[in-house]
Amino acid sequence: MRPATEAELAGIIEGAEGPLAITGGGTRRLGTARGARLETGGLSGISLYEPGALTLVVKAGTPLAEVEATLDAEGQRLPFEAPDLRGLLGRTGQSTIGGVVATNASGPRRVQAGACRDSLIGVRFVDGTGTVIRNGGRVMKNVTGYDLVKLVAGSRGALGVLTEVAFKLLPKPETRTSLRIDGLSDAAAVAAMASALTSPFDVTGAAHWPGRGTFLRIEGFAASVAYRRAELQRRLAGFGAVDVAVDDPWPAIRDVAPFHDAAGDVWRLSTVPSEAAALAARAGADQVLYDWGGGLVWLRLAEGTDLRARLGPFQGHATLVRSASALQRFQPEPAPIAALTKGLRAKFDPRGLFSVEI
Repeated sequence: MRPATEAELAGIIEGAEGPLAITGGGTRRLGTARGARLETGGLSGISLYEPGALTLVVKAGTPLAEVEATLDAEGQRLPFEAPDLRGLLGRTGQSTIGGVVATNASGPRRVQAGACRDSLIGVRFVDGTGTVIRNGGRVMKNVTGYDLVKLVAGSRGALGVLTEVAFKLLPKPETRTSLRIDGLSDAAAVAAMASALTSPFDVTGAAHWPGRGTFLRIEGFAASVAYRRAELQRRLAGFGAVDVAVDDPWPAIRDVAPFHDAAGDVWRLSTVPSEAAALAARAGADQVLYDWGGGLVWLRLAEGTDLRARLGPFQGHATLVRSASALQRFQPEPAPIAALTKGLRAKFDPRGLFSVEI
């Protein structure tokens, strides 16, 4: 099923007699979905774009590449940078903006600009009863008591099917540069990134790629970037030589490219940056990549490794992103949070149509 309008989608959901497997561009996993396939690619196109107001309203099935090209032509961009995980997951197709929102895909710039949900100002979606819900920008029907804009982002389709999303935008920076420090241990790299991120120099990316270097990104007006680069080089001199990176490492970091052709399970660990290096060492991973200043750690381990059991209790959560094993993909929620999740799903999907295991 591939509805072309929101009304058609609402009718399909209202009349559904069993679970629905919601798919966008087919490039990323929305939990473990079962049931009749329902594609959102027919809900495509830009509804409203006001460059002067730095706002965009776009239908959920619109390819992300189309959105980015439209903004680029006006010298603008989304504040976040959604990862392209096709190479990591062995997928084809095109990422859709709805899939980006449903997974809250955010990328390295999250350390400065926030996550996808922080740029989202409005949503429209169809819940499990076939009702069209609107919240935030372009409000026609609101739902008292819920910040649905934040709630839907990252919900992986468990509460409803997105039909339209609205974003605040940013101008593209005049220039950008990256600094590189070679030879740091994981712990020293996390310390260097923490120093950069707590400085007043507006770092927009902080990542450690073992064997390749520790990278810091600066963006903005040329004169400002030059000043901040020099100040960061002075600030971080105690960690070793701080050079300007010749190549741009950020697309590879964003897309977890170092893991693409390597066998094994891939885990995503979200944690307190100060604990990242110790957790990575405890994991005994074959390969590690640190993003968000150490707040996000990608780990490649032997297939079937139960990382959660190996780590034990820690501050954060571990998500199994790529695996053929039967291990639970998402971190089990604490009982109070699980009760809230169950209540929300009962509210928005009382018939259990959106059979996404989150």
